[in-house]
Amino acid sequence: MHCGFDTGGMKMKIAVIGSGGWGTAISILLAEKGNDIYLWSWIQEETDRLSRDRENKEFLPGVRLDDRIVCSHDMKKCLEGAEVVVTAAPSPATRTTAKQMAQYIVPGQKLVNISKGLEGKLRLSEVYKSEIPQADISVLSGPSHAEEVSRGIPTTVVVASENSETSEFLQDVFMTPVFRVYTSDDIIGVELGGALKNVIALCAGISDGLGYGDNTKAALITRGVAEITRLGTAMGARASTFSGLSGLGDLIVTGTSKLSRNYRAGRLIGSGMSLKETLEKVHMVVEGVNTAGAAYELSREYNVETPIIEHAYKILFEGMDPREAVNLLMTRRRTTE
Repeated sequence: MHCGFDTGGMKMKIAVIGSGGWGTAISILLAEKGNDIYLWSWIQEETDRLSRDRENKEFLPGVRLDDRIVCSHDMKKCLEGAEVVVTAAPSPATRTTAKQMAQYIVPGQKLVNISKGLEGKLRLSEVYKSEIPQADISVLSGPSHAEEVSRGIPTTVVVASENSETSEFLQDVFMTPVFRVYTSDDIIGVELGGALKNVIALCAGISDGLGYGDNTKAALITRGVAEITRLGTAMGARASTFSGLSGLGDLIVTGTSKLSRNYRAGRLIGSGMSLKETLEKVHMVVEGVNTAGAAYELSREYNVETPIIEHAYKILFEGMDPREAVNLLMTRRRTTE
């Protein structure tokens, strides 16, 4: 488990909105620093289970919830007086969650989104901003499996805010000896890296499911970073962000690990399972599926060449055979790197 870590006596009330694996893991990390954590669940039954078991048996079995974590279905109770609000809703539920939060958020209250994905062509921070304009919105992203964070395994992420004062404050809030936090002012890049890598990770899983080797997967990851960088910079991000933790780092962990639901889903599709069967078997939100459609549309809108993303879209939504997709990618016109 985590080592205790003191940020100059800074203890506070922190609300974590969303009790999936990642929201629960962050709650455990922040509670072990001595903060009072209010963990909000979508449904009362989930709140009751977490309160009774003191364990998220579905997503983080065997990891105990700290006594400082209060489980609640009462949004007002969670948000009022919270110095920091951590949002961990999956992308399809982001706007609904933001609407529920809006009336309780006060001007300047610090909101940190830790979910990765897109709503259509919108980044998730843009969704929160549109529904909660009074909030001070930041994002936290990087290579961070919830299962590992909850068990105190060394992890490094990046927090991005519009101003350095906010990002440095949040750096102190989250930092522990086993959870290192870097700061950035490139919110667009940090968010897009975290969202778009899920599409490439899905493709890495498809490659493994087809029985291809490490050479193929390494090529997909490397060329995938090139596509993410082209699209991201066209949308206003810095190219260097995509070679950092929230870009390449997150893609490596998501595209190579059996803990990754995107990788697992891709592997099932590559082995011949339909998308519907795959999503039922994974039984969690597979952000790469949602993001593939949005990324494909964005690449067309910004006139950016993204052949891997394009073929992922065709496999998922147009029924293209994955082997045909690989063949088409391999036989594209000759070019330079």
